[in-house]
Amino acid sequence: MVIKTAEFVKSSAKWQECPEPVLPEYAFIGRSNVGKSSLINAMMNHKDLAKTSGTPGKTQLINHFLINEAWYLTDLPGYGYARVSKSLRKDFEKLITNYILNRKNLVNLFVLVDARHTPQAIDIEFIEWCGENGIPFSIVFTKADKLKPNVIITNVENYKTELLKTWEDLPEVYVTSAEKKTGGDEILKFIATTNDFLKQNAVSFD
Repeated sequence: MVIKTAEFVKSSAKWQECPEPVLPEYAFIGRSNVGKSSLINAMMNHKDLAKTSGTPGKTQLINHFLINEAWYLTDLPGYGYARVSKSLRKDFEKLITNYILNRKNLVNLFVLVDARHTPQAIDIEFIEWCGENGIPFSIVFTKADKLKPNVIITNVENYKTELLKTWEDLPEVYVTSAEKKTGGDEILKFIATTNDFLKQNAVSFD
């Protein structure tokens, strides 16, 4: 997929305030500091489309971007902030879960995981929650440039092994690096193929 246009649409503090659900939507989420904004910018070939910050938890709203005037990319707040109050963390969690469970044009959720770490309980729990609620999702490993190829393979396999303790089949898995701009093309190819399928089958979100 060639990115011709990528424009910010709006930020929403509630899922009900999101743009009209008339286009396919693909959302990105992960723990704070997983490199979400950097990956989005690399995929869109846009230096500062999604705002990056050295402060974890900077994304606190649902941010919508219109891509090629055909589909929405949604930048969601991260889960599991360590540096905010419990009440604020609950507000974030409520915002995220309400969006995911109620947004009827959400086609796929990309769950970002830091490739440098062993399986983290908070990531596993969120992935399990997606499965329990029937949310279509993919797993995206980030920051692959920080590791040697054999270490990345080992870490990814460790995650798969952990998930297969409770899953019969695993979703699509992508390994990415925002720094080297790798892996994003595979995600965009998936989105393009899915959009073609939706169009050919005249899928409506009304």
